[in-house]
Amino acid sequence: MKGNVHSIESMGLRDGPGIRFVVFLQGCSLRCLYCHNPDTWALDGGDSYSSRELVKKALKFKPYFDSSGGGVTCSGGEPLLQPEFLIDFLKRCKENGIHTALDTSGYGVGRYEEILEYTDLVLLDVKHITEAGYEKVTGRTVKEFMKFVSVLKDTDKPIWIRHVVVPGLTDKDGHIRSIKRFIRQFKNVEEVELLPYHVLGVDKYKNMGMTYRLDGVKPMDEKRLDRLRHIIK
Repeated sequence: MKGNVHSIESMGLRDGPGIRFVVFLQGCSLRCLYCHNPDTWALDGGDSYSSRELVKKALKFKPYFDSSGGGVTCSGGEPLLQPEFLIDFLKRCKENGIHTALDTSGYGVGRYEEILEYTDLVLLDVKHITEAGYEKVTGRTVKEFMKFVSVLKDTDKPIWIRHVVVPGLTDKDGHIRSIKRFIRQFKNVEEVELLPYHVLGVDKYKNMGMTYRLDGVKPMDEKRLDRLRHIIK
């Protein structure tokens, strides 16, 4: 089973517990206003790997996983867009005693139950929760995200929630309170993280000859973000 991989980070520290072997899969259907990796959008980009090859690479770092409580994280792009490859890779990881995490926006093409069967931790990136808000942020309907949410909330998988806070877009007190209410439907949320909007990916748009749609929006103010973090706690 082969899949398209954008890049690999062999010793990641931000994508789940412990030291992680992070596989960034190619392809994403969302067009988020603040996306800083437009080079991951095309499904047919990146490099081709077999699931067996990737597991072999990951196993080289298993001593670090075992000593730190780490493992493998599948990220993107959007890993849910390559379900057959993702399932095969996650299954092989579990067969080798590797902890698996799925870093996802919850916008794929189905087979969610089977994917989650081989997933130990879900890092869920919540873009927005209303139809209008979700479409404004991502350019897509919220329905597919809600399908994934429906499957996820019926599992016992540990969940880490992430939400990007953008000035003038997702930084209102009422919006953060609605995110807090949304989170309550899950049984096993272990962490909630509000991430500050940044402009580190703007140059990438210029290099690719693309228009950055939030041009002029300043990075999120840390004091304001701290207030919102207090609300969501």
